[in-house]
Amino acid sequence: MYLLDTFARTLAVTLPVFVMVFVGQGLRRIGWIDAGFVATASTLVFKATLPALVFLSLIRADPGVALNLPLLAFFALATFGQFALCWGWARYRLVRADRGVYIQGAFRGNCGIVGLALAQAMYGDYGLSAGSVLLGLVIVLYNSLSVVALLVHQPGQSSHPGTLFRNIATNPLILAVIAALPFVALDITLPGWVMETGDLFASLTLPLALICIGGSLSIASVRESGQIAVSASLFKMLWLPGLATLAAFLVGFDGRELGLLFLYFASPTAAGSFVMVRVLGGNPALAANIIAMTTLAASVTITLGIFALQIAGWI
Repeated sequence: MYLLDTFARTLAVTLPVFVMVFVGQGLRRIGWIDAGFVATASTLVFKATLPALVFLSLIRADPGVALNLPLLAFFALATFGQFALCWGWARYRLVRADRGVYIQGAFRGNCGIVGLALAQAMYGDYGLSAGSVLLGLVIVLYNSLSVVALLVHQPGQSSHPGTLFRNIATNPLILAVIAALPFVALDITLPGWVMETGDLFASLTLPLALICIGGSLSIASVRESGQIAVSASLFKMLWLPGLATLAAFLVGFDGRELGLLFLYFASPTAAGSFVMVRVLGGNPALAANIIAMTTLAASVTITLGIFALQIAGWI
């Protein structure tokens, strides 16, 4: 009975998030949404509603609770370790043209949508506040390291520092984090009507983004995925989150801190990685296959991961 109750609680957290993904897939199949809707809505989420959600979450966050420096430091170190592991594996296993796409797909998680949605579902206000603070670090790390991986390995591209800086400085999510810092530091409070309007606008983020993820999934591309996409997906959904979560537990994290770290480590490959690959002239088909495979697998791997951590008493 204990196992069934624990599993039911786990499903109560993960199922609503991933059902929305499959709702998006269903709406695309019956023709209620199309590629144009997905492209427009994805742009709206990336450039407006998600930055608004991050901004509001940060200015509401209790720094004493959400600003957990050991957790942020561990996540940064773990991310560099994952990046280095993927880089080393790709260097000796893949041709140069595929290395950057593989590395990005294997380590870069969709923390801004899937990770944050699960953190909020599992831990409420703490998950949203601490998850948003952690997301600020995630945005900088993932975008910076992804650009490095793609530019270094992509023939004909320049890995000039100026290119890297432009990609970071113009990211709407990074701008939202920067914009929130004065409000947090000076404890500035916005008028109630501004906060309520912002909440209405930001509330579009998670359902709209999850529907767009589902609407952009291609089951056919998953069937056609080669060994490279499968290998990157295994790294992203099994090996890396497993190793990183175990390391986090061994250094002393547990409870909701460990749960938050696991959710971010175990998030499927970020949909934005496809856009970056396409812009920088990489292999977009490989990037799309990795995104599709990890997103479909996440409903199983994250659910079972949370269940296992709860049974072990770690979270």
